[in-house]
Amino acid sequence: MPAAPTPLTETPSTVLVVEPHTAATASLTTPLERHFPLRRAASAAAAEDMLAAGGVQVVVAEQRLPDRSGLELLAAVRERWPDLLRVLVTPNADVDAVAAGIGRAGLFQYLPRPFHPDNLLLTVTNACRFSRLRREHARVLAQRHPGAVHTGDLTPDPWDRRQRNWCLDAVVRGPDSPLEPICDQLARIAPYDIPVLLTGESGTGKELFARALHESSLRALQPFVAENCGALPDQLLESELFGHRKGAFTGAIADHVGLFEQADGGTVFLDEIGDVSAAFQVKLLRVLQEGEIRPIGSEQRKRVDVRVVAATNKDLEAAMLAGSFRHDLYYRLAGVTLHLPPLRRRPGDLGPICERLLREAARAFGTPLQRLSTEALALLNRYHWPGNVRELRSELQRMVVLSDGGPELGPQLLSARVLARASVADALPAGDATLKERVEALEAGILSETLTRCGWNKSRAATELGLSRVGLRNKLARYGLDLADGDVAKPPVSGDS
Repeated sequence: MPAAPTPLTETPSTVLVVEPHTAATASLTTPLERHFPLRRAASAAAAEDMLAAGGVQVVVAEQRLPDRSGLELLAAVRERWPDLLRVLVTPNADVDAVAAGIGRAGLFQYLPRPFHPDNLLLTVTNACRFSRLRREHARVLAQRHPGAVHTGDLTPDPWDRRQRNWCLDAVVRGPDSPLEPICDQLARIAPYDIPVLLTGESGTGKELFARALHESSLRALQPFVAENCGALPDQLLESELFGHRKGAFTGAIADHVGLFEQADGGTVFLDEIGDVSAAFQVKLLRVLQEGEIRPIGSEQRKRVDVRVVAATNKDLEAAMLAGSFRHDLYYRLAGVTLHLPPLRRRPGDLGPICERLLREAARAFGTPLQRLSTEALALLNRYHWPGNVRELRSELQRMVVLSDGGPELGPQLLSARVLARASVADALPAGDATLKERVEALEAGILSETLTRCGWNKSRAATELGLSRVGLRNKLARYGLDLADGDVAKPPVSGDS
């Protein structure tokens, strides 16, 4: 049996427990009454009356109440008293039904029954500690920024737009970017100790967002640690996250402190969480539920206080239906889910991102700062970027090192892959084009890509394409591509022959 945590003794928070008088299960008040000032309500209506009187910092509610569900009550509490921390206790059978509304209620945590009383005590203790830290943080910010926005009885709201966006500057985006509402939502949830799941394709910046979330939170002065869960087998992953003792397995020549212990008080970022095995999912779930780790080879458990941010490029909901990912672990990780769109869905962001990446490349390589030509940027915008920002960084670094050091990077420096796909995408006719029109458009795209890459050296392009110079000239005339050197080819008019 785990040892009961020592609750806060300094200015204990008042906890409102909402549960029906006729509850068949163990009362929620029993584990808490010796540690916190408690108020009790038997219905949602009675709870709202008590909250209106003030003086409560944490609300713990049963899901099954006589007049409305606990989730509906906590969603209403969030609307009227957003600074109160909310904990929901629900029968295990109701977890699937409750999951869809967890984000709407903005829960600090939810507990499925049955649970150990110490687990409830730990959850409420952490909620009270977080409440006190948040009020202290707000007080300090109020002293530093007297003009901050005020809300409720917590004096200044430290999370007005000016305060919460300074840590999101690393997320480069243009005006009206699809990332803007995501950054706004991230800034809103950052102060609340709720787990976050980041989804999206590889290279969309999930770790960047996880760091921004950490820097926006009250844990910002504590460690941020990251681990790629898909890169390690189970035993090594368990050792990396939870630690091991000397001699626990072959090669364990010394004690190792795991990342959860290293990040105590801070944030753990678990990348590629969708790739972990079913066996490791069970171990991770236990750690998240109990708030304790047990290093490999040790009999002693250690309590840790971390916020978990997970990320995946897989569809975890589909994985749950297929039976390869646990429902209970998903709900532990996905307190709030943020989906990051791919770069091809963010055309307005490409220019600012390129500027940032070119500055990074200039610093890394010790070269003068360069800019993209209008033609090169247009071609980059037509490429679909399956590798997202990671692929774009590689492409721009390649252009920098292959350039002559001039102030502008032209389209001739783009890789064949980018030029070919961008040119073909630009050349393909829209609508109900015939097969002949589509084939001609593809041929024109290949010609345009090759000429651009060869700097409009027609002899070189003809040799590369296996054509005579006369044959190349005839094709260029046919497709209207016989332009002066340096011009950017345009797609042919559909139907030209």
